[in-house]
Formats: sequence, structure tokens, C-alpha cells
Amino acid sequence: MTSHGSKATARTSPEARAVARTQTLIQGENGIGTVRKTTFPWGLRIVTETLPSVRSATFGIWAHVGSRDETPALNGATHYLEHLLFKGTHRRSALEISSAIDAVGGEMNAFTAKEYTCYYARVLDTDLPLAIDVVCDMLTGSRIREEDVDVERGAILEEIAMTEDDPGDCVHDLFAHTMFGDNPLGRPVLGTVDTVNGLTADRIRRFYKKHYDPTRLVVACAGNIDHDQVVRQVRAAFEEAGAVKGPDAEPVAPRGGRRALRTAGRVELIDRSTEQAHVILGMPGLSRTDERRWALGVLNTALGGSMSSRLFQEVREKRGLAYSVYSYTSGFADCGLFGVYAGCRPSQVHDVLKICRDELDQVAEHSLSDDEIRHAVGQLQGSTVLGLEDTGALMNRIGKSELCWGEQMSVDDMLTRIASVTPDEVRAVARDILGQRPSLSVIGPLKDRQAARLHDTVA
Repeated sequence: MTSHGSKATARTSPEARAVARTQTLIQGENGIGTVRKTTFPWGLRIVTETLPSVRSATFGIWAHVGSRDETPALNGATHYLEHLLFKGTHRRSALEISSAIDAVGGEMNAFTAKEYTCYYARVLDTDLPLAIDVVCDMLTGSRIREEDVDVERGAILEEIAMTEDDPGDCVHDLFAHTMFGDNPLGRPVLGTVDTVNGLTADRIRRFYKKHYDPTRLVVACAGNIDHDQVVRQVRAAFEEAGAVKGPDAEPVAPRGGRRALRTAGRVELIDRSTEQAHVILGMPGLSRTDERRWALGVLNTALGGSMSSRLFQEVREKRGLAYSVYSYTSGFADCGLFGVYAGCRPSQVHDVLKICRDELDQVAEHSLSDDEIRHAVGQLQGSTVLGLEDTGALMNRIGKSELCWGEQMSVDDMLTRIASVTPDEVRAVARDILGQRPSLSVIGPLKDRQAARLHDTVA
């Protein structure tokens, strides 16, 4: 992270003008790609990236709360609260919230993850003040009424049912439980039918007040925008809502700590009458702050991240055993996952798993060729840039970076870091990650003899 000085940006409040800190974190050429950050004395952070060549802007607020912050009885509260913030504030009804953005052709949504929640709106650049006002109002002025909690409970139970009807989604929740067990990272983000039915308006209000303090929020905005104007509009919205705290409130730091994930050889199966069997074979990965994550990204790309990857070629192209097969990584603050997913006919499960296990063992022992690594580096660079071609993706990048890392990395620096990955680094991370004993999660129509054989896969 490079700092190019600081200055006060607040112009309507003498106190804020004296203490608000603004930094240029990334200096773009001719203003394009410039990332700036303002930190208020009451703990709220605002990060923006300018892209004058577009006519849109995406505004988001990231909350430092996810499903891993829930107790067992509160499982699903973070996601429930995400729904409720759209149900009305002291200034707007639910219809007025949605109509305001619809009327200007914008889009508004939110998502909940295990370690954060994000609310955002994408609009024309001229409509950015409206988006700022609506999203800030939702985050600071939610009423969380009893009747809204009761109505939304039904919608969330339907969302849980919809997920369970899609075994391709459900198997990822099963794999998290296989790897983490009955702790917050192993529980579903949506919660369960029992926990959602047990959540009351009062419990959700307390959860809201605890986790939606300005010190736990990061505002992110990207597009054809002016940083100082965004800062003024956000400050005005928070002041109007009475959400400004006293001075000297420090922002919550990124999650830290080191948690060793010691899961090996666990198997969890759900017998379900489906046309396909859905399987994930995986093992502990790396935390999102581990410097080896760059090498793991290259390894993942070559192993199962594309149509030219080893797993795709071996399982689908050469043998036609699956339509969808891929590998992926998930990094959390203190641990991570590496997994291989495949959906196949139930009769082909053992063949698919054997091929996947053989490829993992082969790469762990002999790694990838230099040509495969060079190919994966180029592919990862290209996909990184192409994935940042709209203001929504840019908002996600700077918001998540501030919340999870506390710093920003330019696209050029990211490309340089990927390009600097050496074959030896890839080989080392392949031995460390793929050399572990895997665990297995399967959803599908499993006969008793099949289920018994599946345990042999991870032996």
C-alpha cells in the first residue's frame, strides 16, 4: 500500500475538517483507477475508485459480520437481518426503497457470507446521490418490526427449501460441515429451519445494534464518481440518521488469529433421490492472508480452474464422466479449504473419484510441468483483469480489501505478484495442500455397498 499524503475532506463540520483523514492509496494515471480512503474520527471508513470513462457507479456498504459470528441458536441471523434491512426504515417503506432505485433503472441487492455482509446499488453516475441516501438509510434506520420478521421468515424458509432442492448447492454446505464440524464455519449461512423459526425480532434487533456500528462498516464506491462528494453525502446521511459516534472510535481491524484446521479422512453422505450424485473431495487450504495463496491460485487454475485444466480434460473431455467438474479454493481469516467438485451419474461416482484422487496424488508428488504453470499464470492474470471490468466488481474489490486486509493492491501489483509465482512455489504448495489426506462429501442416491466403498476413497 502506497500513501501519497493525507488531508481533511469534511467541509461542513469544523470538527470533522480537523480530524477526518483522507489518503490516496493508489495513484492512477489521469485520475483513472485512483483509490482514495477517508476515515472519520467516529470509525467509519470510505474507500472509492474513480473510473471516469464509464457512466455508472456502484455504491456498497460492507459490514464486518458473517455467519461465523453467530452462536448456534443465532445461526442464520446475519442472513435474516440482510433481508430485514430491505423491509423499511423510519423514512421509507419497503416499496419506497425498491421503487426509488427501480425508478432510475438501477439495481440493488445484498449478499451474506461467512465473514462479511454487503449491501449495494448500481446506478447511473448522475443518480449516485440517490443510491447513497437509500443504502445508508437502510443500514442506519432499519425498523425491524415484528410483522416484518414474521413475513420474512416465510421467505427465508422458502430460500432454505430452494437450496436443499439444488444438491449442487447443498453439497457445498455439507462439505463445510465435513471439514469444520459443528462450529460457525461449518454451519450454513442461511441457518436451518429450526434456528430460523427460533429467531425473534428482539434477538435480531440486538444483533443489528451490536454488529452495524459505524466502526464495523466500510463504505465502498466505484465508477464515475468524485471522492469528496461521496464523503460529504455519506457523512450527511449518517448524521441525519444519528449514527455518528463520538470522537476517537477506532475502526474494527481485519479478522486475525491462527486456527489450525486438522480435518482428515472424514466422510459425510446424504442419501437423496437425485438424477446425479454431487461430490466434493477436499482438504484444508490456506487463509486469505497466507502469502502462498498466489501459488495456490496458480495451482488451482491448472488443476481444475478451466476447460484446459487437468481435471476437466481427464474427467469430462477424455471420458465424458461428468458435465461439471472443477477445483476451487476458499480462504478465511485464519484457515481455508481446497476442494474438487463433480456432478455425475451415481454409477460413475467411484470412477470419477478415483480419477480425481489420482490427479491430486500425482500433482502432490510430481507437481505440474513448467509449461502448465506458465499457462496457468497467464490464464489467472487474464481472468483477474477481465473479472474487474465493471463498477460492481471494482466496488467489491476495494470494499473487501479494506474490510478483510486493511489495505489495497492495484491491478498492476496483482498481475506482478501472479507473474512472480515460481514453479518451486507451486510445487511446494502442491505438496503441502494436496499431500494431505482428503475428506469427502456426497449427495445422491447411494446404495449401502456404494456408501461403504466411498469411505475407501479417503483411506
